[in-house]
Amino acid sequence: MTHIASKDIHITCADQCKLAASIFHPKGELKGAVMIGPATGIKRQFYGNFARYLAEHGYGVITFDNRGIGGSLHGHVKQSDVTLQCWGEKDMPAVLQQLQKSFPDCRYHLIGHSAGGQLVGLMPNANELSSMFNFASSSGCLRNMKLHHQVKAHFFMNFFIPVTNRLFGYTKSHWVGMGEPLPKKVAKQWQTWCNGSGYVKMAFGTSVHKHLYHHLELPAMWLNATDDFIANDKNVADMLKVFTQMSAQTKTLNARDYNLNEIGHMKFFSQKSKQLWPYATKWLDEH
Repeated sequence: MTHIASKDIHITCADQCKLAASIFHPKGELKGAVMIGPATGIKRQFYGNFARYLAEHGYGVITFDNRGIGGSLHGHVKQSDVTLQCWGEKDMPAVLQQLQKSFPDCRYHLIGHSAGGQLVGLMPNANELSSMFNFASSSGCLRNMKLHHQVKAHFFMNFFIPVTNRLFGYTKSHWVGMGEPLPKKVAKQWQTWCNGSGYVKMAFGTSVHKHLYHHLELPAMWLNATDDFIANDKNVADMLKVFTQMSAQTKTLNARDYNLNEIGHMKFFSQKSKQLWPYATKWLDEH
């Protein structure tokens, strides 16, 4: 197996915010370049093995921490003024520009995990992507979940988030295994969007005034798993309705079909699920 080394870099956004990122250079012919859009509160290191796999198969890759998360948190999280929306409007466009600079004259792709795929329509340069491959990206609408899952989701969204925001000035999501601590405005916006239908659609005409959700026509694959109560089939369909022009394919994976104990919302990117990763490289090779 080819050894793929990564290099830590910083990406400067248009508003001068600096993002921590890692870049993976393939050896041999460059097939294309990929930015991996992380899930809410998930650091870039989580995607390291998957990024190396893509690089082994000829793709340049950039992973990154959204502002307010991991290496892109500047100061204490309770002082952060970051919103979920600015990840799509400011962070992701800057990462795509860095991807184009680092790997010129090739095709560019987004592999989105949860929020990393949902927010693509906020990118003003999203039309420069050749394709998108998402895992566990959906509206996260609470009412589309089974009742016993709704109870857990309502507890986190409508009790835990507002209470910890009020008590600590940020959301202690790490206390309940939900990634890194979240800036309060990120968590508040996440709460609002998941309580409605269409996720970011909840903000159209209020905080979101410019977007490409009604214009993106890029080919896209949306994968989810049967044991993911968040990105279930109903919520994937709910999110896809926001992309009115997108040419999207969907596929639902069952862990038992691959002799895996679970896939859920996170485990697609785990080394233990490496047998699933050819879904991504096959898509990239074809687009």
